[in-house]
Amino acid sequence: MAFDPTYSAPRAVSVFFERRELERLLRLYGRMVAAGEWRDYGIGGLVDAAVFSVFRRSGEAPLYRIEKRPALARRQGAWSVSNQSGHILKRGHDLEHVLRIFDKGRLTVIE
Repeated sequence: MAFDPTYSAPRAVSVFFERRELERLLRLYGRMVAAGEWRDYGIGGLVDAAVFSVFRRSGEAPLYRIEKRPALARRQGAWSVSNQSGHILKRGHDLEHVLRIFDKGRLTVIE
């Protein structure tokens, strides 16, 4: 068997958001932009997680990271929200339940 330089190993399938999940995240993002809290976002599909990061300014570290980790679904829940320092603020099995942390009056950004 000869070596084929054009061969590449199969890539690992990355985790990403389903359509309804992404729609819900973008609705939350739109609401927070209208309130003047957030200004930018980033989406990433990694091998073990899908990440939706929100920023106050695009050149800074993300204010919050909303992560979907299917490997944790049977344990503590696939969804988590972590803050800028990496502390997990909320974790759960349901996206709606986890996103309630952003309801009006629950969180206050301090500069």
